[in-house]
Amino acid sequence: MTVLVFIGSLLGAMALGMPIAFALLSCGVALMVHLDNFDTQILAQNLLEGANSYPLMAVPFFMLAGELMNAGGLSRRIIALAQSLVGHVRGGLGYVAIIAALVMASISGSAVADTAALAAILVPMMRRAGYDVPRSCGLIASGGIIAPVIPPSIGFVVFGVAGGVSVTKLFLAGIVPGVLMGVVLWATWWFCARRDAPPVAEARFDAGVALRALRDGVWALVLPVVIIGGMKLGVFTPTEAAVVAAVYSLLVGGLVYHELRWRELPRLMLAAAKTSSVVMFLVACALVSAWVITVAQIPQEVSELLRPLLEHKILLMMAMMALVVVVGTALDFMPTVLILTPVLMPMVKLAGIDPVYFGVLFIMNNAIGLLTPPVGTVLNVVAGVGREDLGRVTRGVLPFLTAQTLLLLLFVLFPALVMVPARWFY
Repeated sequence: MTVLVFIGSLLGAMALGMPIAFALLSCGVALMVHLDNFDTQILAQNLLEGANSYPLMAVPFFMLAGELMNAGGLSRRIIALAQSLVGHVRGGLGYVAIIAALVMASISGSAVADTAALAAILVPMMRRAGYDVPRSCGLIASGGIIAPVIPPSIGFVVFGVAGGVSVTKLFLAGIVPGVLMGVVLWATWWFCARRDAPPVAEARFDAGVALRALRDGVWALVLPVVIIGGMKLGVFTPTEAAVVAAVYSLLVGGLVYHELRWRELPRLMLAAAKTSSVVMFLVACALVSAWVITVAQIPQEVSELLRPLLEHKILLMMAMMALVVVVGTALDFMPTVLILTPVLMPMVKLAGIDPVYFGVLFIMNNAIGLLTPPVGTVLNVVAGVGREDLGRVTRGVLPFLTAQTLLLLLFVLFPALVMVPARWFY
């Protein structure tokens, strides 16, 4: 009965058009009333404690770093460097999108911000060059979802806080899976470009142009090295890394590239604050529900349903990943993470699955959900920025969505692909 109250109150609030954060809060209140445990003081205390987290401070600073990176010219130079390296091959602009997505993912950690920046620059270029625009938009959207997997990832920060998992370990464990997502996209695009891509516009590789682009973009390329190297060496925590990223982007954009105007700072900080406030309020409301879910022993009830699978880790992982896929088609990235984490983590621990391994696959699965309609936030972003019909973009993304899903299945079947490199990075 408790599970029915939880699901019914959540879906009912969403059906009434209530924002996700308030739907989560209403769900928590409904469960408290059902358990005859309603207390406004407990509600307020859990709401405040939900946002009162040191690791969560990384979210606004990474958001600000993304805004500064786009306004300060770092994103444009990353794309220019990638184009100088692979722009001369057939389908070159597609490879540019993949390289740029990987580099930008290691700076901002936001799928939506990276996708918007890539689409704004590359979609017009690919349209003028004669590329299949829906397929190009699908590729850019698929590249954008690498951001939640490669550090610094806002998704890892939120999951780590909600699930009690080391954010630093999650960051380091996400490096190789994120890179492999790029490799899979590269192979899929190569297959598509043989048929769809127009003839190359540039006849050959120009080393001089590439060196100039490298010299111009080296400041942007240093930032991922600083962030990942600093965390591996224990110089700073993920939260401190977010501050370093924001300050670095500010100094490079303003003092080195001279593209960031100081009068733009209030606008950029306000934009980052608005986005961050949405995430922080979501987390606060979700942790109210998480507390009530724990008191109501919902994880134990779900565990009982899946108990036959507890001794078969791969089957259990497949069942949990299938649940995430279903929920991800109806909910956005952050609500899915916040709703399912307190439900699934007890089962993960009971089955003896490494929480870091589960966290990487869980966030990757939620990132793939950003490409699945009807919600598909990243899909909507690339369609809007690229001025292309959403239905055509959905068809264009199918080969890349299939490839990323198969890679996720491979990680489920062979956990060593994630954990062996992760332990080296530790």
